Amino acid sequence: MTHPEPSAQRCDPGSLTTSVAVVTYNRMDFVAKCVDHLQAQTRPPLEIIVVDSSTGDDTARLVRDRFPMVRYAVCPAGRGATATARNISFHMAKGDILAFVDDDAFAEADWLERLLPHYADRSVGGVGGRQIRHQPGELTEGVDAIGQLRADGSLTGNFAADPGHSTEVDHLLGANMSFRRAVIEQMGGIRDGYAGTCIREETDLCLRVAHAGYRLIYTPDAVVEHVAAPYAKGQRFDLRYAYWDQKNHLVLLIRNFGLTAPIVRAYLASSLRRAVEEFGTRSLRAKDRAQGHDGLGALKAAGAAVLRALVVTGASFSGVWAGWQLAGEDRRRGWSG
Repeated sequence: MTHPEPSAQRCDPGSLTTSVAVVTYNRMDFVAKCVDHLQAQTRPPLEIIVVDSSTGDDTARLVRDRFPMVRYAVCPAGRGATATARNISFHMAKGDILAFVDDDAFAEADWLERLLPHYADRSVGGVGGRQIRHQPGELTEGVDAIGQLRADGSLTGNFAADPGHSTEVDHLLGANMSFRRAVIEQMGGIRDGYAGTCIREETDLCLRVAHAGYRLIYTPDAVVEHVAAPYAKGQRFDLRYAYWDQKNHLVLLIRNFGLTAPIVRAYLASSLRRAVEEFGTRSLRAKDRAQGHDGLGALKAAGAAVLRALVVTGASFSGVWAGWQLAGEDRRRGWSG
């Protein structure tokens, strides 16, 4: 893209309006607290949008009865289509900035006040903030590696860390991120294709913004408390999570860099190497239990080792195929990647 002339590189962030979107699935109580926090902002948003994929009408009734000023829409795609729900909110939004907060993330009162000043620089396309998880050491863990996409295709998170200043990053936390709405419009909207747990859908949006020539900024002063509500299906970091993590990560890399890109080959090699190493570790654990006459424990450990290796391998094949197909669809639709 063509960047603005130097004289046009700054704008008045005080004039920017913000639409805040919350996408949700069967978390009525969390939505209520989330919206309460958004309505208490020191810099009020232009509008709050709730996009609901729930199976029942509890959230719809909540919004209608308790939050009549909130704009509400249904995502007919249902569970497992977070990006589709985000795209619905994008088409509804009227603000200059479109901010996203998860339904289980509760924004501090000055959240928007802290996010928006970074948009004074017109080269900034997205700004995200910090999450509080109440975990030991979270303020310093990974403080020098926040939101990075590494050469081997892996991602760092560390979005609870506080480096004491804002910093440029490669991607943002989906529970606490914002973008210029005009940039999303320029890219043709928010694309889906990240099934299952929907992991990496927010990273896809971030990489596309960066590929369009804009910078992404992480500011630790824009804070949400992220309580991590239960998953709609399964548990965090179970085998189902491992499958979709591997598959969707490959889809992400292939759509944004191409099937034959070095970063894709590097990620495949490193992730499969880690799977082999984990298989070896789990196999040794099974052997130790067998030698300790814990036959049942040894059998379970051996089974877990084999199953996890098969899951990662299968997800790798599936991810490469799905990524190749989706990249072709993206080209036909003219979506930037």
